[in-house]
Amino acid sequence: MPNTNQMPREEGIDHSLSLMREGYMYILNRRHSFNSDIFETRLLGKKAICMGGKEAAEVFYDTEKFKRKDAAPNRAVQTLFGKNGVQALDGQTHKHRKEMFMSIMSPDGLEKLTGFTKNQWEMAVDKWGQMDKVVLYEEVQEIMCRTACQWAGVPVQEDEVKKLTKDLAAMFESPATVGPAHWLGRNARNRVEKWIGELINEVRDGKVNPPENTALHRFAWHRDLEGNLLDTETTAVEIINILRPIVAIAIFINFTALAVHHYPKEREKLETGNEKYAQMFVQEVRRFYPFFPFVVALVKKDFTWNSYKFEEGTLTLLDLYGTNHDPEIWDNPDEFSPDRFAEWEGSPFSFIPQGGGDYFMGHRCAGEWVTIEVMKVSLDYLANRMNYEVPDQDLSFSMVSIPSIPHSKVVIKNVKRRI
Repeated sequence: MPNTNQMPREEGIDHSLSLMREGYMYILNRRHSFNSDIFETRLLGKKAICMGGKEAAEVFYDTEKFKRKDAAPNRAVQTLFGKNGVQALDGQTHKHRKEMFMSIMSPDGLEKLTGFTKNQWEMAVDKWGQMDKVVLYEEVQEIMCRTACQWAGVPVQEDEVKKLTKDLAAMFESPATVGPAHWLGRNARNRVEKWIGELINEVRDGKVNPPENTALHRFAWHRDLEGNLLDTETTAVEIINILRPIVAIAIFINFTALAVHHYPKEREKLETGNEKYAQMFVQEVRRFYPFFPFVVALVKKDFTWNSYKFEEGTLTLLDLYGTNHDPEIWDNPDEFSPDRFAEWEGSPFSFIPQGGGDYFMGHRCAGEWVTIEVMKVSLDYLANRMNYEVPDQDLSFSMVSIPSIPHSKVVIKNVKRRI
């Protein structure tokens, strides 16, 4: 055990390159080597604290101890999050903005979303039946883009769908890259923000009338705590915070296809149509495969936790992937086993593929329900509603590249609707 008040420390001037080289395993590797769920390092030239596990997640999501404003690196703001988005807010301002997001996550709203998703899968299966081969990751991104726009009330011309899909994907594929790939993400965000901003102004001018319960309508007319409409730029960022994450579900769906292929015995259980087992399978995909490696915050004020001192302003990283593979929480964490969720009653701090804590009060991803419902629909098509072949290909995936996807992007062929 570490000495009281002595946090394990990684020696050296800066370890940003190590983080890039080790990706999802960076924090977990050091948790193992230090035999500690917390350690100090230096990232981007500054002192940083890395931690993982259930107790660490509980303290990380304590809004009295940590804040999100100015925590994310600028390269992530310029690509993934956008400026002044909900992820960077704290206190009552965050709670009020989060309520705007949660207002479209009603049972009726989610039912409409699943309906749109099914329709897009139906059309895709017909289309794929005419193709020599299907690169699933790219095709599913387009399914998700169409679904997201329809659900959000965002009108998009048919000849613009592929371009918009690529732009939204570039936002979440580029934050951890350097050079041209990173600038691709920045330029994509600038284009989409400009287009969505023009759309918002047309809504406010009465030229475009999206359905009332859609994100475009709700967000365009949302008022802040002072009773003012959000500025156009911020509203555009928040609309994109609906579209971009739904397209990013393509990553999970790609891993779902991989799991269906790699675990045929589990696939057989899905053929019974047992909805509970489908939910368990989806949750295990989210736990087992890499998605987000970590989330960041800044220490709000000095405090002591488990005899360790946290100083105001210190960058802190919570290990999402490592917490989802923590042997203190999960039996045989490196085995794919949907049955582990049969009687699971875990806390919102032990299973955190998209962050932890409370949906309404905290920073847990508002779109987690969306992710689960969309994945269940997609799983049903991959396991039960179509036949296809998986030719020889490189289905391995990197634990360094962020986000990680199978190298071949999962190619399938001879797609036929199952009768």
